[in-house]
Formats: sequence, structure tokens, C-alpha cells
Amino acid sequence: MISEKLPIGWTKGPSDQPNDFTFVSPDHDRFLKIGEFVTYEAKMDGKERQILSRIIDRQPLLQFPDSFLADPQIAPDQVAQLIGYDQKDHEQFVLIATIIGYFDEQLDGFINPRIPPREGSPIYIAFDELLAHLLSKKKTTQQGSAYIGSLLSREIDKVPVVLDVASLVSTHLAIIASTGAGKSYLAGVLVEELMSHYNRAAVLIIDPHGEYDTLAEMMNIEHFRTSDYRPEIKIFRAGQVKVKVAALEPGDFYYLLPNLSDRMIYLFGKAYREVSKDSRMNKGEPDRWTRAELELKLDDLGTSEEEDTGKGKSDFASTAQALSWRLDSVLKNSLIFDDQKHLNLNELCRPGQCSVLQLNEVDEREQQVMVATLLRRLLKARTETQKNRVDEGDELYLPYPVFVLIEEAHRFAPASADIVTTGVLKTILSEGRKFGVGVGLISQRPGKLDGDVLSQCNTQFIMRIVNPVDQGRVAESIETVGRDLIRELPALTKGQVIIAGEAINTPVLARVRTRYTRHGGETKDAPVEWLKYLSPIEQEKRDREAALLVSGGKKRDRKYK
Repeated sequence: MISEKLPIGWTKGPSDQPNDFTFVSPDHDRFLKIGEFVTYEAKMDGKERQILSRIIDRQPLLQFPDSFLADPQIAPDQVAQLIGYDQKDHEQFVLIATIIGYFDEQLDGFINPRIPPREGSPIYIAFDELLAHLLSKKKTTQQGSAYIGSLLSREIDKVPVVLDVASLVSTHLAIIASTGAGKSYLAGVLVEELMSHYNRAAVLIIDPHGEYDTLAEMMNIEHFRTSDYRPEIKIFRAGQVKVKVAALEPGDFYYLLPNLSDRMIYLFGKAYREVSKDSRMNKGEPDRWTRAELELKLDDLGTSEEEDTGKGKSDFASTAQALSWRLDSVLKNSLIFDDQKHLNLNELCRPGQCSVLQLNEVDEREQQVMVATLLRRLLKARTETQKNRVDEGDELYLPYPVFVLIEEAHRFAPASADIVTTGVLKTILSEGRKFGVGVGLISQRPGKLDGDVLSQCNTQFIMRIVNPVDQGRVAESIETVGRDLIRELPALTKGQVIIAGEAINTPVLARVRTRYTRHGGETKDAPVEWLKYLSPIEQEKRDREAALLVSGGKKRDRKYK
């Protein structure tokens, strides 16, 4: 049994790296896992300090001779006993630990002593209460806290991992994991914490696959309710949230209408500027025009503009017609673009409300333009409100911070292309902190995610990643995760996560807590679904529905005879 007051090992000396040291321990209880925390004492600034360190490697000091392993039918420990060698009495391990430092309450952070312990110094296990105090910036259920789970190297819930929500949302976050590692489940835990009565956040989720509607269960779960609070979860499906055509920028149109010729780009740019100018002069705002007005302006310019081709004058009429046709094909029957209706930010984002924007029925390009427009408007609204340029009642008046969680983030900031959302995300990630727009990115392919975007997320949740390219992108873009933890990525199992960055005092390996709401992104069990479909109950149900359809059709036929 390990005692917090007795040494578990003794320092052997420095390691290859200047911030690491080695110590030797018998570790009979197999307690000293990679990621476990230990301490040693050192005098700093005239005071005895407990220096926290994390184990990053372990190797046996004494091993069985190869001859003990020669016969697969005889266990090596049996051979050892025959010659009077008891492995347990002689077993020792060499462990490498990296120094974190001692915690300074005034600085609210760790200070590294920059010198390893002396050779022969005792090493102690860091006890649960100390770790709970040092690792997390907040306490469970404290205002501004997010209880994510518990330290992986200890028993469940012995050392809770609690994050600082203010740091989490203001300096942005990234959740990175391979498919099936539990990233959406973790995102659900995070949203539950943000919507708890001790946070009451304003959250918007961009949900391309329709996985987050189960969060609505929070409204009826007692844990989330108090006498004066009940979280509100709104699910917005395709067509319920609109983007006004006049709110789109020229770059949005060029993205929606790919492969435009130089003539088309020139003519469209001029038409856009003129229709915006007319709207400002006649309606008081530059974004009050409609698609029909834009197409009319294109027609006018098509007949009035001329180009000298060297073989005579050529007008732009055919170019204007081609542009109008393309605009109609994209915008006329769109689920999200509209002449009059627009995103109402105060309805979409407010404290105590989580809005889930389900885009699974929307074309990918339209998704990207919609998200770009929404992010631009959020940043503009927060900027204008912070600078007192808008008053209460104005559509851009937004007097509280907003947190936006984006699933499948590599769609909106891909590494291989510069699309409409990439630039907006980069602006928010670099400037949003000042104005209260936080962003969370979720991706299963960090190798496909823009490196600049990923590197600006200052709190990271990294789950199992097997692909070497993705591991390399994480190592390149995220400086706060140590090399020892990066090596753990392929070995993590479902629900295990490395947490590092601004929201926690030092990187940790944690197990994610159980959700209160159901997980909406579970993998389908195909054999179960097949057997269910062919079951007698399901077959009888289909037969009844078919009979009702037939009888209903006969009734309609008789009615119209």
C-alpha cells in the first residue's frame, strides 16, 4: 500500500533532457503509470517547496536472463524459483519524470525550478487532494467551472478535472480525435457544463450531421434546473434560419458560383457595388437590396458596358445573362438564402440558450457561406456593441459573449484550400477574445485542418489519433502538449483524452465523465438493424402501413369519380 508520507523511490540522476530526471522504484503495486504525478522537495526562495513532476517513461532495471525464456512450456518465474531467485524481491524500475514545478498562488501558475532533484533524493507520490488543488483552475460546480472527468491514472472521480470556462471560451478550443474515439461525446459533456446553472452560457453549435439534437433532453433533467433557471435548447433545421442575400459579400458569391470568367467577376463586382450604393441612398442601408434588383442591375450594365476586343466593340449582355442564370440556379430554390428574412442574432444567441444549427440537408458550399456570414455578423455585432456604436433594439446589439462550437471543422478551414470561412475564422481566433466571440473546433482529421487555425486554439482536447500525418499536425500546431503525451495518442482508448492549454494548469490525461443526455452520434450496429427490419413485428407494421395507403388511395379515387 502506497503511503503519501513515505518515499516510493529515489532519484538516480538527470535524464537526457534538461527538464527531466530519473528515479528508481520497486513499484510492487504497479501504481507508477505513464502520466502519473510524483513530487520531490526542494528549497526555492528560502522555502521548502513540493515540486510536481509527471512520469513520462518507465523501464525495468533488472530483467530475466534470456536463458530463463528459452522454454515456452516453463514460466520464467518458475525457473527463477528453482535457482532461488525471487523476482519480486529484486524487481526495480527506472522511471523518467518531467518537471512541472511548484504552484504559485499569486501568479496562478507553475514555476519551474529549472534544476532536477539531487541524486538520492526521495520521490513521493502526489496525493489526490494535492492534485485536485493544483491541476484544475476551478472547483466542481463553482461559477465558471466545467467538470469534464477525472484523472486517468487515479480511481474514477478521485481527482476531478475541472476547467476554467472563461479561459476555455475566450481563448478558443479544439477537440481532435479519430472517428469513434468519443469527440462528439466529449463535446456534449462540454455543452452540458456550459449550460449548467453555474455558467448559463450563450452557445451556438454548427452541426453538419444532425448529431446534437439529444441535448434538448437537458431541459427536462433535474440536474440542470434550479428555482430560477432552466436551460433552453433550440434545434434549428434547414430552412428555419435564413441568410439575407444582401448580407453576402462578393467573395461569398464567387464561392457559390465557381469558375467565373474575368468578365463575369468584373461585371458582378460592379453590379454589387452599384446596387449597394443605390440601397444606401434610397433605403438608408447598403444591404436592403434583393436578388431581383441585383439581376436588374446586371442587365443594365450588360447593355451599357462595352469592351474593345481588338475586332470591334463587344457588350456584356451575354455575360449578364449567364450571371443571372447562375444566380437563379443557386439562390432561387435555396433553403437558406432569402431576400427579406435574416439571421436574428438575439434569437439565435442568448445566455442560458444553446442553439443547434442542423445543416445536414444543406449543400456543403452553402453551409460554408452560411457559417461565414453568421460568424462575420457575430463579430460585427459584438464589436459594435462593445464600442457603443449600436443601441438596444438594433439588430446588431449583442450585449453578452457568445461561444460557437463547430463540428467537422476541417470543412470550414481546410488546410488544402482557402475558402470563405477560413479567413473569418482566422480573424475571430486572433481578435475575438477582445470582443467576446469564442470558437470551438471539432475535427477527426487535424491533418486536413488549417495549421494557423488549429494553432490559435489555446485549449486542446486530444483523443486517440492513429494516423501519423494527423499526429504530426498536432505536434506542429499545439505547443502546450508535451512530447511524452503525444506518444500516448495511439494508445488512448474511447473516452480518454489529453487536456492541455489555458483552461487547465498543466496537461493531464483524463477519462471523460458520463453524460446526462444521450449521445446522438453513436455508430449504427448494422447487423442489429438488419435483423430488426426483418423481424415479424416490423414486417407486420409495414404490411399495415401498406394496407392503409392502398385503402386511402381507393377512398380518394371514389371521391373524385
